[in-house]
This record gives sequence, C-alpha cells and structure tokens, in this order.
Amino acid sequence: MNIDYSICNAITQAANSIDNSLIIYDVGCQWNLHFGEHVDNCPGLTLPDNTEIVAAVGKFHLSAHKLACFARYSLNFTLGAAQVDGEILETLWAPFNKKSPTAHSTSQAHCQEILDDHMHNSNWKKLVGIDEC
Repeated sequence: MNIDYSICNAITQAANSIDNSLIIYDVGCQWNLHFGEHVDNCPGLTLPDNTEIVAAVGKFHLSAHKLACFARYSLNFTLGAAQVDGEILETLWAPFNKKSPTAHSTSQAHCQEILDDHMHNSNWKKLVGIDEC
C-alpha cells in the first residue's frame, strides 16, 4: 500500500499536463496486477482522470523474473522508455556501501551526518559534471 500511495501522490503532483506515466519498479509485474483495484477500493488513493500507467521492470531485475515477464515488462519493448535501464537507485548503492562501515561505529546522529555528506557529495559531483555528458 505504501508504494501505491507514493505513486498516486507523485502522479497527482505532476499531473498538470502529463497523461502517461512509466513506473519502473523491481516487482512491477506483481505490483501492476492489483494497483487499479487498490485505487478503486481505497479513498486515500486517487489519480487524475485520463491517467495511463505503464509498468516496467528494470533491466537488471528482469533477468531474475519468469520468462513471461520479459516481453510484457521489458524496457526494451516499452514505447517511450528510450534506452533507460531503470536501475538508477542501485547505481548509488555501490559507492554508498563503501561508506557504511565507517558509519557503523558512530552514534545515530553522526551516522546520519556521514551518510548525508556522502549523498550530498555524490549529488554535487553529478551536478558539476552535467556539462560533460
């Protein structure tokens, strides 16, 4: 239900002129089965009229799914997905995991500062390097 709430709020916030939403989720094939039913049955979940949601599974995670998921949920065959891999959050974890041992032996507040500093630094490097792409 948490992911349903997050998706509904994100689409509602950005719905000014967007009718189609591509939701890339590791278990999108399962989530998509009952999402419409959840929205219909829960008053806290609403979507703008004429909203079309296309579910997909990131390329890395799709290989662990059943073969039947491949054609339906592959980003390779999703109209408008271009050449995205759908795994942006996972690419952040590798460098983030290198910092976590440092944070383990600290207080909760200091641990939060270490991890926040790392993420701010990562975002800054991306921002500064935008023109290099």
